[in-house]
Formats: sequence, C-alpha cells, structure tokens
Amino acid sequence: MLRVAVVGSGPSGVFTAQALVQQQSVPGVTVDVLDRLPCPYGLVRYGVAPDHEKIKSLQNTLRTALEHPGVTFLGNVRVGEEPGALAPRRLLELYHAVVYCVGAAADRRLGIPGEDLPGSFSATEFVSWYSAHPDAAPGGFVLGARSAVVIGVGNVAVDVARLLARGADELRPTDVPDAALAALAESRVADVHVVGRRGPAQAKFTTKELRELGGLTGVQALVRGEEAALDPAWADPSALPSAVRRNVEVLRGWAGQPKQEHERRIRLRFFLRPVALLGDGAVEAVRFERTEPDGHGGVAGTGRFEEIGAQLVLRSVGYRGVPVPGLPFDAQNGTVPHVQGRVLRDGAPAPGEYVAGWIKRGPTGVIGTNRPCAKETVASLLADAEALLARRPSGDAQAALRAAGQEPVEWPGWLGIEAAEAALGQRLGRGTVKIPDWAGLLAAARNGR
Repeated sequence: MLRVAVVGSGPSGVFTAQALVQQQSVPGVTVDVLDRLPCPYGLVRYGVAPDHEKIKSLQNTLRTALEHPGVTFLGNVRVGEEPGALAPRRLLELYHAVVYCVGAAADRRLGIPGEDLPGSFSATEFVSWYSAHPDAAPGGFVLGARSAVVIGVGNVAVDVARLLARGADELRPTDVPDAALAALAESRVADVHVVGRRGPAQAKFTTKELRELGGLTGVQALVRGEEAALDPAWADPSALPSAVRRNVEVLRGWAGQPKQEHERRIRLRFFLRPVALLGDGAVEAVRFERTEPDGHGGVAGTGRFEEIGAQLVLRSVGYRGVPVPGLPFDAQNGTVPHVQGRVLRDGAPAPGEYVAGWIKRGPTGVIGTNRPCAKETVASLLADAEALLARRPSGDAQAALRAAGQEPVEWPGWLGIEAAEAALGQRLGRGTVKIPDWAGLLAAARNGR
C-alpha cells in the first residue's frame, strides 16, 4: 500500500489527492492531506470574494475528493523546521512520498518610498480580512478613508475594488465576517482608483469580473478616454485576442461618460507607474509617473508626474512563493526546483519528494489550471511507485503529530466548524458567517470531534 502525504488542501492539493486515489495503476493508495489551517480548500475559502458564490461552490467538488475513503484530512498541522513542526525529512520517514502544494503565500512589493506607511496594505491582507482568514490583522482598512488607490489591473485588484465600492446590504447575505461587514457598512470611501502602468490591452482581468464593476448599485465605472487612447489598440481592438478585445470594448463603453450623481465611483486609470507613497505619518497620496508605450510591448517613463489623493492603498501586483524550511528553493522564481513535479536537490530528483500548484510553476493560471498540473506530478509519482514502495514508512503520522504537541483537526472537526458557522449566521440573522479567529475555529473543531 502506497502512503502519500499531500501538504496543502487548496485546489492543487485536493486535485493531487483525487488523482492519486482515482488512478488504477497502483492499487491501495492512501493519502493524508495536511494543512496548516484547521479548514480545507485554501484560496477557494480564503481568496475567492464572498460575493462570487459560483466560484466558491467549487468547494463542493473539493469536498467530494476529501470525503473519499482513501483520503484523510488533517488540519492544524505545521510542517517545517520550527519546534513542534514536522520536518520534511520526518515526513519522508512516515510516508512513501510527500507532495508539497503550498501555493505562493507572499505578495510582490512595489519597492518604492512610503510603501510601508500606515494605510498601505497588500491586497492579500485586505482579502484575508474580508475572507475571515485567522491570520488576518483586525479591521480598520476602510475607517476614515475617503479615497482608495488599488495598484494593479488583475482579477484580485478588481475584486478588492468591487468590495470597497459594493454596499454592505449586498454583502449581508454572504459569509463575510460580521466585523468586516460592519466596517464596510461604515465606510466613507467614495472614489476607488484602479491603476495600471500599461494600457487597457495589457490588463490581466477577465471580462466577466470587469463587467461586474459596471453593474454595481449606486456605483459608476469611469475611464479617461484620452488616457486609454495611448494604447495603440484602443481605437480599433478588432485584431486583439478575443478575451482582450472584450475587455477593451467594455472599457471603451465607460470612457468619456459624464460624472453622474452616484454614491461611489470606480476610476480605471492606465499608463501610470507608482513611484512613491506620500504622507506625514500615514498615506495621503500616491505619486505616479506617466508612462507611454515603448513600441516593444512595454512602457517607458515620460518624466511627467501626477498625484492621486488616497487614505487607503492596496497593492495588487502579484504573488510569490516562500521557502518551505527543509526544501530547496529557487529564490529568483519563487518556486521549488523540479522536473515534472519531482523535487530537485543538487540538480537530481529527491526520492519521494514532489510539488504541484503555484510552488511548482509560479502564481499563474486559474483554479482549473491546477488539475493538469497535479496530474503531471501524480504521473511522475506513480512512475516512481516501485522504488518508493521498496522503502517501508516507520510510524503513524497522527501519533507523530501528537507526540510533537500538535492537535490535528480531522474531517469531523471541520464539519464542526461548518456547523458552528451556520449557527453563528443564524444568531446574526444572516446566512453562514465565517469564524475569523484561531480560538473560535479550534473550539468549534473540538466540539465537532
């Protein structure tokens, strides 16, 4: 019987576990899915916006895989080199193989003066707050802010702009935590500026998410036509790939509109590169340099500058993998070095160690991209099965965890969290409401167990 540990219960980890137990070439595979959090589903639970119910429903697919009799979920498990954690070398003693699916947990920085001023946050910090991630800092993001700048033009930037502009009454039916809902209800943010350094044809959002900005109640989406027209494709987008063309067409429809009497405005800005965050003790404005196309697909600075007043800045310029203590790491790419999912140590495949997801390929693609990525890694693991089975694991993983002082949350514990969140929502007169703190999650898990 082949025993495999999968570290990470987001889409890449669950798709890996699913591929392992559904394959036919190696009978009797069992998979333990380990996660640092007591809750499964990774970014589907803690990254998808609360008003995107269709995407969040992917949890049902992931649930089916985690409820497979050959799969065991073990949450609240720390893997690494710190005291009490299970080190990678120890995992290899407990399992025939270990697949790391730990994502890309760090945000890319702007590297400009003032980036760490109070009022400046990564978009991930904001997302974690409204998604009730137990590591999230307490609220206060929107308190007192009248203008917000979101730096970046991808789907995460669109998500945070939409949540800033959306009315609290529209978010009440979602699972957004109660403290975040209360803060958003009191928000005075009237202008949300979504700013990119290149043009509309280079923006990374998808058309569906972009269109949502124009359909929000009491919100007007605005584009400066003269600014967007610096993009050579603006006047005639017909030659663009279809997805990009649709984006440009949506933006063209918002360009040149007169400002109307709306409660809030989302202003999409282009060809502006941030050079500094300004403020005396807290963010008060962002200084941008005007850019222009350089003729080679990039942009060049013009030496002309503009300041946008803001008391809240959210940086959404990408993610980056962080090292897993005990594993090799490619600092330049933010990934674990590998060949077809096999971890490389000193240039050679390390027996029994594999990667899948963003820590394998970098933060690219959509949720579904993780499925073929996981299947490639599983194919490599199964090809190595004969050699892996020649080594006998020693010891029981759950016993080893408890000996290290860890308290794993198994599937009944997670069901206890789900029940507690449903009960919390009922008490608040809402639907399911997420529990936002470690103590509450672990108490609910113990009750469920």
